[in-house]
Amino acid sequence: FGTMHSGEILSRITNDIGRIQNVVTGMIPNIIREGLTIVALTGYVIYESPKLALYFLVIMPLAILPLGRLAKKMKKYSKLSQESTSIMTARLGEIFSNIEVIKSNSTQTIESDKFSKENSRVFKYLVKQVKINALTTPIMEILGSVAIGVVIYIGGSEVIEGRMSVGAFFAFSAALFMLYTPIKKISKLYNQAQDAIVANQRMHELLDMKATIVSGDKELDKDINRIVFKDVSLKYNDKLALNGISIDIKKGESIALVGDSGAGKSSFVNLLVRFYDTSSGEILINNEINKNLTLKSLHSKIAFVTQRIYIFNDTIARNVAYGEAVDYGRVQEALSKAYSLEFVDKLEHGVDTILSENGNNLSGGQRQRIALARALYKNPDVLILDEATSALDNKSEVLIQKALETLKNDMITITVAHRLSTIENADTILVFKNGEIVCRDSHEKLLQECDEYRKLAKVLDN
Repeated sequence: FGTMHSGEILSRITNDIGRIQNVVTGMIPNIIREGLTIVALTGYVIYESPKLALYFLVIMPLAILPLGRLAKKMKKYSKLSQESTSIMTARLGEIFSNIEVIKSNSTQTIESDKFSKENSRVFKYLVKQVKINALTTPIMEILGSVAIGVVIYIGGSEVIEGRMSVGAFFAFSAALFMLYTPIKKISKLYNQAQDAIVANQRMHELLDMKATIVSGDKELDKDINRIVFKDVSLKYNDKLALNGISIDIKKGESIALVGDSGAGKSSFVNLLVRFYDTSSGEILINNEINKNLTLKSLHSKIAFVTQRIYIFNDTIARNVAYGEAVDYGRVQEALSKAYSLEFVDKLEHGVDTILSENGNNLSGGQRQRIALARALYKNPDVLILDEATSALDNKSEVLIQKALETLKNDMITITVAHRLSTIENADTILVFKNGEIVCRDSHEKLLQECDEYRKLAKVLDN
């Protein structure tokens, strides 16, 4: 899912499922009904006159060849149509997500033109599908007319020569005309079903995906007291993100990560929460390899506040207590620690205020404080802050740093730094460069001994 566009996934789950649903609820009952009708009428015409039935049943299968070719074309254009619909859905998602950027750059016309092109492509493939589906009727009409004409000619001869009664011939003809209609309908339904076949294949591409991160079978039922990285390396495809990382972190320690963009800081914390697994080396938690632990028990002990803040369209209380039952006392406590009560209490409904999609009815700093309160609500053993206070003003940041300082002895704190003020008091600062830790020590000692840190410190200080 990291490589597939969210709009593509959304389209498969909604549009493709809708096409499959259409077949299940509409086409399948029709196919069953028409199929039973064909079987019954075929049995009757064979019983009435095997000779005449033979001519009809020999000519009609000739439709399989042209209908098969049409079905292949229908399948091809169905796939193109569904892929185009996915791209169009993705385009819409990007427009809605980036509406502020679009408006601030006055690029509404550009985005409208892009969407128009995607929409036209979808329309083009839908028209091709309609045309191919429309060809089914004339093909069946021609072959049906030929078959019925042959049967009437031969049947008429049989009546004239006295080998068949007029009543039997008319009964046979009536059954034959009735048989032709369901055959024509089934051929058309088969053609339309290609759309659902492609949709089913696309859905199974998602459903057949196997998780690369597999949960272990051991429960992490004790507090995390120690985390050890043993010569850990991580590759994204062929790119080396981390190389030979070794560190021993104990409960009560605060660790700060600094480095240029792409140096490996986020990769380090992503390994800790098992968004990825190591390419080599081991991560031990309480002397147990992290891969052996269940993901649920591991995540229950770790709170991760990412650079991107996720707010759900729900109450503040449910956002803070996300994943657990709402305890209003704990919610208030977490909000207080994150210095969020000052604005939450001013809201008309307090913690029961509904937050809009992405928390658009909050400021950037308020969203970060809600996310921090969510992390503190868990009472985690490990708190990871990936530039989690970047949108806060200096006063709020200082207050939160003081709050975290009081909790320090109860957990391991790992901070990805964006400001020098957030890391000066860290027990150990890890300086990353090109996926390696080039220096590690306290702030004062690094300023004296590490050239790379001195360069970074100037940037962070500014």
